[in-house]
Amino acid sequence: MVKTLYVGNLSFNSSEEDLRNFFSDYETVSSVKVITDRETGRSRGFGFVELDQDEANSAIDSLNGVEMDGRNLRINEAKKREPRRERF
Repeated sequence: MVKTLYVGNLSFNSSEEDLRNFFSDYETVSSVKVITDRETGRSRGFGFVELDQDEANSAIDSLNGVEMDGRNLRINEAKKREPRRERF
């Protein structure tokens, strides 16, 4: 089973490749996504990594608070996205 991790406090210069390399000790990384601003294309400072459930729990325990590109990352299990409210 795959688990999605939220990775927060990313440097605005961190790429998906940088994030994949950061998780390179975990063989089951199935996807990496750095969230970017629609207008500027610049990183919004967070992303998501999908791993096998057992490795995801291990990654949270060992990598949460670890520095990457000068920033201490916040890593935890991603929460389901709430539906957006309509704007009037």
